[in-house]
Amino acid sequence: MKRLEEKIRQEGKILSDTVLKVDSFLNHQVDTALALEIGKQFHRIFAEQRITKVLTIEASGIQFAMATAMAFEVPFIYAKKKKAVTLQEKVYTAPVHSFTKQETYQVCVSQAYIGANDRILIVDDFLATGAALIGLVDIVKEAGAELVGVGCVIEKCFQEGRSLLEQKGVTVHSLAKITAMSPGEVQFMPGDDEANLQLDKESNYVK
Repeated sequence: MKRLEEKIRQEGKILSDTVLKVDSFLNHQVDTALALEIGKQFHRIFAEQRITKVLTIEASGIQFAMATAMAFEVPFIYAKKKKAVTLQEKVYTAPVHSFTKQETYQVCVSQAYIGANDRILIVDDFLATGAALIGLVDIVKEAGAELVGVGCVIEKCFQEGRSLLEQKGVTVHSLAKITAMSPGEVQFMPGDDEANLQLDKESNYVK
């Protein structure tokens, strides 16, 4: 997703070779037009999957889950990191370790909102270590629902998250795939069209 990649290049702040700060447009202040386009892009990717609900975890994934759910015209649910006193019904729970905050949360989702008849798409802002997403995958499994896939806005391909999810048989689609970064520089994995063009150039064959 070129618009997203350009936004990361222009406004993202690379604090180290593993930490990318995008709080000016994604997860503190939000570029709403970009968020809605992200939702439409996930809809294009998963359009044939008959999704009934979109699931995320509070708080940074909420805007993208909502935009995606709007595109599918289905509800979205966000797993809570603390059980509110108003949440009296039974819940599904999973432990999740936050890489950025260095804390472990027991996230929960009411059993009233996910069931065996649901087809769930998980959406989140980042895929890095995969801890949050694996927690959500476990909740979907516990509920007996069908997980159709995971959509991530930004993926750090040099971390283990994707491989851990794929080991669980999860289909993963990311809109911006970062292969390497350092202060002042970020490298993206080519998209399918760009990758095909590069292969064509290497083989001296143009379609």
